[in-house]
Amino acid sequence: MKQVISSFFIILSMLSGVIVEAQPYGDYTFYAPKNTGKAYLVNMSGTTYHQWTFAANAPTGYSSYLLPGGVVLRTVAKSGNYFTGGPICGEVQKVDWNGNVIWDFVYSTPTYCTHHDIHAMPNGNVLLIAYESKTAAEVTQAGCSQSIVMWPDKIVEIQPSGATGGIVVWEWHVWDHLCQTYNASKDNYVSSIVQHPELLNINYNTQKDWMHVNGIDYNEALDQIVFSSHNMNEFYVIDHSTTTAEAAGHTGGNSGKGGDFLYRWGNPAAYQASGPTIFNVVHNAHWIPADCPKANYLVGFNNKGGTGAKTCIDLINPPYNGYSYTVTPGSAFTPPTYNWRHTYSGTPTQNEGHSQQLPNGNMLITMSLSGYMYEIDSNQTVVWSKTISGQVTNARRYTACYVNGPVAVTSSAIPGQVCPGTSVQLSATATGGSSYIYSWTSIPAGFSSALQNPVVTPTVTTSYIVNVTSGTCSDTDTVTVMVDALPPTPIITLSGDSLRSSSSSGNQWYKNATLIPGETGQFYRLTGPASYQVQVTGQTGCVSEMSASFVYVGLQEKPKEISVAIYPNPTTGIITLTGDGLENRSFEVRVFNSMGKTVLSVKDRLILDLSNMETGLYYVSILTSRSEHITKKIILVK
Repeated sequence: MKQVISSFFIILSMLSGVIVEAQPYGDYTFYAPKNTGKAYLVNMSGTTYHQWTFAANAPTGYSSYLLPGGVVLRTVAKSGNYFTGGPICGEVQKVDWNGNVIWDFVYSTPTYCTHHDIHAMPNGNVLLIAYESKTAAEVTQAGCSQSIVMWPDKIVEIQPSGATGGIVVWEWHVWDHLCQTYNASKDNYVSSIVQHPELLNINYNTQKDWMHVNGIDYNEALDQIVFSSHNMNEFYVIDHSTTTAEAAGHTGGNSGKGGDFLYRWGNPAAYQASGPTIFNVVHNAHWIPADCPKANYLVGFNNKGGTGAKTCIDLINPPYNGYSYTVTPGSAFTPPTYNWRHTYSGTPTQNEGHSQQLPNGNMLITMSLSGYMYEIDSNQTVVWSKTISGQVTNARRYTACYVNGPVAVTSSAIPGQVCPGTSVQLSATATGGSSYIYSWTSIPAGFSSALQNPVVTPTVTTSYIVNVTSGTCSDTDTVTVMVDALPPTPIITLSGDSLRSSSSSGNQWYKNATLIPGETGQFYRLTGPASYQVQVTGQTGCVSEMSASFVYVGLQEKPKEISVAIYPNPTTGIITLTGDGLENRSFEVRVFNSMGKTVLSVKDRLILDLSNMETGLYYVSILTSRSEHITKKIILVK
């Protein structure tokens, strides 16, 4: 199913501090100011469409997102965390449209604690960034040149369970992917840092809050995670297709590299490679979604990396190589610099920031600490802006279909596999929205209907596509009906005192158009004068056309085979029948193709035109009123 949304419009006024100059995208902007108990959904004129109020002791810690149907997924600045600093969270919530907390999960102990960003997975799970504490002894054993307590980062995937529970179903620890050249007697020793860009040098920018990971995103198509590090001035891509055990090692997963870095970018000096440092404090690492221009580019919010330490948003086209990324050993990952950049013209934001790339090519940007949000078009012209009181980590644009619950349709066909011409009941079930409009089409083309549940009679395998529309929202789904081929129409010939079907199995014999019980073999022994036919049921249950009648005049008077010539043979289309005085008697002619299907049936005609038929082998069967019979083979060449 693919959601289709059309909600673009032009507003030519200034209302509630909102400036619109061209064509923004979507219908609503969602944001939740940090360290407050509020979240807002405002329309394109800046007026509050909906507001959430949270408990006074559960302020927003860092990021918040809106899930389909109006559910808020938010980080909470839990009180009493063992870890301190910013932004420590320790808790994550889901809150419904009416402000009811439907999931409240705490991930905070003296040994680990969530912080900064979260990400909602397509399967309903949630990715969390968390510090974990390492003692000075563990740090020195890992090969660090300093004997200090460190807080390296880990990533955990939580499967919600009940109102407050959560199960860790996958996890990754940077502590499992270190390298160092300081002490060969300690863990993680390598002879060269630059030859191991898949590992993090524990002696680079070493401090307690070492990496300070602040943004996270997931790419479902690649099954990979990207996250940004404030202190390393890099973002990193890791393989999520691994098991937790594989994520702790260096093999396994789609990439075959376990939990090692697949790609890193922004600061080659972090792994002692040559090249410019592009990021100067980076936040909000993410992929551009598949429905947007520059899909699958990676994006970083570069706080002070622009000319003159200006804030900018950098887009990078990574060197994808299947589930891996191309890199020359000993060199920095490409590209050497950003592929596209937007620079903020105002006062730089020294910390935090967010951007969202939109399907129409626009970009929504959040200058977090100042509370300023603005949207630019593909020409980098501001088309919408708003300033709020307070700080907001991330503002995001949503459509009305997303907020109110998208329209979804599922289709079915009963039965799903049929013989040609069998009736099939199509059905469409829509959810979300109301007053649905249905539109059916088909591949191959030829069918259309505005009914919710039409009946079809396909003659070939056909895909039926239904589109359902409710207001400005719509969705499509496809169901395929498999149509089995009919068996070839059988041909009857005389064999001694029996009739023989051209099909070796599946036969049913008829006498004077009445089924003969039990007569299902290839041969039928004649029992008296009559008109005989045979029909074949194939392996899929489809039944052939009825054969031509074979008229038998009696046990003592076997049908006489007449002498008839057909010319020219081969033919280009026109053939002539001659012989045995056909011109003086009544007769029937049937022409069968190589599959036994009747393609022509005429009476008392000596000249036949086959020129509209395809090149191939055909059979001409002649039956006279005196029960005389003959079948001739001809070749049509065009």
